[in-house]
Amino acid sequence: MAKQGWDVVRALAASLPGAEEGTSYRTPAFKVRGKLFARLHPEGDLVVRVDPDDRDLLCEGEPERFYTTDHYRGYDMMLVRLDAISRKRLAEVLEASWRRVAGKRRIAERDG
Repeated sequence: MAKQGWDVVRALAASLPGAEEGTSYRTPAFKVRGKLFARLHPEGDLVVRVDPDDRDLLCEGEPERFYTTDHYRGYDMMLVRLDAISRKRLAEVLEASWRRVAGKRRIAERDG
C-alpha cells in the first residue's frame, strides 16, 4: 500500500466544499466554518474528527490504520496512520470528519 502524505490529504480535503487550509497547533490543518476536521500530527499521522462510537469500533477493528491516545480520548478525534491507509479509505475518513463540522448547507452542496 502506498504511503499517503500531506499532499494527498491536501488534494482530498481541498475537494470538500468550504474546506480551508491553515494551521492548528503549528501544524498543517484543514477547517470548514472555522472548525478543524483534519490536521497533521507532529509525529506524521493525521488527526481527524470521528463519532466516538465509530472511533472505538475503528480502533479495535483496524488498529493498523486507526488509533487514539490518552490525549484524544475525551474528544471526538482519532489518529490515522498515513503509511497504512489507502487513498480511497483516506478519502472516506476525511469526508466523514468534514461532515461532523461542515453544516447543513455545505453537506447539501456536497450531496448535490
